[in-house]
Amino acid sequence: MPLLVAAAFGLGGCASRSPLTPAYSDKDGPEAIIPPNLQQVPNALPQLEPIRKGGPNKPYEVLGQRYEPITEDKPLSERGLASWYGKKFHGRSTSSGEIYNMYAMTAAHPTMPIPSYARVRNPSNGREVLVRINDRGPFHSTRIIDLSYTAALKLDILRGVTPVEVERITFEDIRTGAWRRGSGDEIAPLGDAPVFAAAQPVGAPQPDSIKTLAPTVPVVTSPRHAAPGFWVQMGAYAKLDGAEQFRQKLLVELDWMAPLLAVFKDGGLHRLQAGPFSSRDDARQAAERVKHALNMNALVVERR
Repeated sequence: MPLLVAAAFGLGGCASRSPLTPAYSDKDGPEAIIPPNLQQVPNALPQLEPIRKGGPNKPYEVLGQRYEPITEDKPLSERGLASWYGKKFHGRSTSSGEIYNMYAMTAAHPTMPIPSYARVRNPSNGREVLVRINDRGPFHSTRIIDLSYTAALKLDILRGVTPVEVERITFEDIRTGAWRRGSGDEIAPLGDAPVFAAAQPVGAPQPDSIKTLAPTVPVVTSPRHAAPGFWVQMGAYAKLDGAEQFRQKLLVELDWMAPLLAVFKDGGLHRLQAGPFSSRDDARQAAERVKHALNMNALVVERR
């Protein structure tokens, strides 16, 4: 099978180098021995991870081109060319500081917040993958994303740069489970539509008072459903105002929790919860952090 070499990598992914390092010119490609069953590697599982302040999200310049990474939780949809990077960068540090694994479901993007999750689709065959953005690149005017070897394999784009569609998965998509829809991993309705969802981006300047935060919080009016998983409940209130006031207090005092918070109307009560967490242990650890910071008990609940 013909495989991509220097043409797709000359200005490709930037694992093991900072954005200020000149692009590599020597060849990249697959390893001599490829692990079996890579088609069965699961997609990246979107999780609520705070957008990092500074570091890989600071403005930078490569080959005379200035890049301004997005530092807020914003949607992003693009169409363009995708390439992939392989053994030359395998085992070396990415722009995020993580180690690049060409067999994991990751990707590099020039401006998407790090970390982020994205859906990548090959329109020529309809295949889709979910990847975690943990690196910067590709630094080429016609390319929009550099994929890991496995992600490229699953999309069937190993033979060369290929047109793709890229869509960032937002915090709201993760909180509500909307990222699963349309990907063959549907969620059964749970019957408790969220009333409010936290929208203050992690990394944004924190407000001086609770009052200044209120105008930035949108009302979620669409009939979405809570994602399955483990949630930490901070309280249940008869009136929405009570839940919203305490939610705003948490946004100020526990900024790490900002992308996790939502208020759900359930059984006549407005439940302030944070999640979803992938395991009960992760939820318990978050509940312990809340207890330590605010001297209050939080309840771990599971949504199926």
